[in-house]
Amino acid sequence: MEFTTGLFYVFATVMVVASLFVITTKNSVHAALFLVLAFFNAAGIWLLLKAEFLAIVLVLVYVGAVMVLFLFVVMMLDINIDRMREGFWGYLPLASAIGALIVLEMSAVLYRAYNLTDLSAEAAALNIGGTKELGLLIYTKYIYGFEIAAVILLVAIVAAVALTLRKRKDTKAIDPGLAVRVQRNDRLRIVKMDAVNQRAIDAANVEAAAQAAAAAAPKEAP
Repeated sequence: MEFTTGLFYVFATVMVVASLFVITTKNSVHAALFLVLAFFNAAGIWLLLKAEFLAIVLVLVYVGAVMVLFLFVVMMLDINIDRMREGFWGYLPLASAIGALIVLEMSAVLYRAYNLTDLSAEAAALNIGGTKELGLLIYTKYIYGFEIAAVILLVAIVAAVALTLRKRKDTKAIDPGLAVRVQRNDRLRIVKMDAVNQRAIDAANVEAAAQAAAAAAPKEAP
């Protein structure tokens, strides 16, 4: 067995085990760390396929940015993990069936690709990890999908920020709809009151204080 083949099996084994821990561990932070480990091993497999650019992007974007954002969101949301995991094993048969179906579909695609012998020399020499080839495909053939993915990521960031501030007691928030529909009577109320003689009130207060002091003073013995 060649050295690169052995590396592939090592990376693939570690990635599969880390992926299993992602969906089975109880702590969401530990699950995110196992997902980071899976990303690193996937990057190693990309390097074996001579797709250096994809490997670097996987590490920088997913591990360096997306996973850090995910960890911040998990810590700020304060999610009740025990409640979310109730009935987890009840979905195991359905999840196993879907996973087996995905494996069969990918195996069928890979089997057909490995047995395809009429590949042209140009397609065989294509470098899937080169920045030039990826740029030409992304900004020409897949430009609409690329833009849609960017919009989805932007919406996800806005939703994450909104979720972190939805029920926090240490923050003040207003409903924009109520602020737009506000009326004058909702902000200002005019109340008619009788005139008050402040001098008479002050004199009454002084007299009451004097009476209280006189009542509190000790009486002289006869």
